[in-house]
Amino acid sequence: MKYMLLVCGDDTADASGMAPVEPWVEELGDRGARLHGHRLALPAEAVTVRVRGGEVLRTDGPFAETKEYVAGYDILECDSLEEAVEAAARHPVATIGAMEVRPFWPMGDEEDPETAIRALDTRLTEAHRDRDIDGVLACYAPDADVFHLTGGHERLGLDAHRKALQEVFASGPVTREVREFRVHVDESIGFAHSLVRLKGTRTDGTPFSDTLRVITGYRDLGLRRLITHEQAVSLREA
Repeated sequence: MKYMLLVCGDDTADASGMAPVEPWVEELGDRGARLHGHRLALPAEAVTVRVRGGEVLRTDGPFAETKEYVAGYDILECDSLEEAVEAAARHPVATIGAMEVRPFWPMGDEEDPETAIRALDTRLTEAHRDRDIDGVLACYAPDADVFHLTGGHERLGLDAHRKALQEVFASGPVTREVREFRVHVDESIGFAHSLVRLKGTRTDGTPFSDTLRVITGYRDLGLRRLITHEQAVSLREA
């Protein structure tokens, strides 16, 4: 289960004798218990935003005047709350501040990041089958970085990808078969490695078949994940 560890500093505490944080980060990272995290800027650099009566109220500084403040965060994956608490207790800041350990809100399968990525890839396959260009491109972020090398030609960007799809779909249905789809994902980004075989018929009636080695990057853009990076190389070009 995933836990959010809020690292709470104390601006009145003497941190000169505190142990370095790097060994804690490295130890938990090596055993896969720490997924990621980062320090935050000091509260003086915060901006607090409230909306009252339709008016946006902006205040420089933290939302509450207190000597304790959130100095950073870490996302842990532990088998139990007790294990997460034990990890928090070993964090050096715990000796001068406080550590808040809070479990992530339970998510259903439809919200699981890997499930979402696999569902997106299924939509890609269905859109190819239906010759739905807009359906294919809807799986990509508007500013996606796309590079394809196939048939001896390089294609860069979504505009070039759209043109290639128009040419391929004009000749008939295209079969997209995905093999060896391996996903690595966290809460906000993900990567997949796969072999993708495309089969169809050219406008002159001759069949074509190509197998691509595809590396795909995904990002959580609000309520859905989209492709933000894709590199596809024909195995005949490699």
